[in-house]
Amino acid sequence: MAHMDLQVLKGVSLNIAKNEYVALMGPSGSGKSTLMNILGCLDSPTAGKYVLNGHDVSKMEDNALADVRNKEIGFVFQQFNLLPRLSALENVALPLVYAGLNKKRRIEKALHVLDLVSLTDRSSHKPNELSGGQCQRVAIARALVNDPSIILADEPTGNLDTKTSYEIMSIFGKIHANGNTVILVTHEEDIANYANRIVRLRDGLVESDKQSPATRGEFLPA
Repeated sequence: MAHMDLQVLKGVSLNIAKNEYVALMGPSGSGKSTLMNILGCLDSPTAGKYVLNGHDVSKMEDNALADVRNKEIGFVFQQFNLLPRLSALENVALPLVYAGLNKKRRIEKALHVLDLVSLTDRSSHKPNELSGGQCQRVAIARALVNDPSIILADEPTGNLDTKTSYEIMSIFGKIHANGNTVILVTHEEDIANYANRIVRLRDGLVESDKQSPATRGEFLPA
């Protein structure tokens, strides 16, 4: 079989400023996951440029890219991706092991971010002793622990019921208010409306890029 290259993104031009809160939307196959992977330094673009905090990361070697990813980007996934044998505190502190912090400092920082997501009282619990919403909060705390410049959340409410989803989104609102850049991939309109700006992709192109109704004062989810 001949190998065919599939061009997923076709000339997407996007500027995201520091401390913006952006939702990426689009149907399956629109390119939003690929764009997310490039923004998260998980993939490099085959053409074009990606400049993050003044550095052109599109030309970096894998190790340098991994370094940028660990320092600059906090990931939150739909599946939580927590290690089952570790407590909430240990899961949150894990990125700091790779960053080379000593144990005392790791515990301090991990407790600080668990407090931000209101989970201090569950710090010794393992993932199977926590609800889905609590697991997602642990995942958010882990994403925050390295003081990243960007939080990238891929369908972060995909596995949660409506009430829990809104609780999780109010935490993202707090993170944004604290000065973080938040980029959210979702296919749910009510979740996207929490962001200040909604970028819609279709067939690898930006179809629209607008302020969300929430910022225009038209709509705010409960």
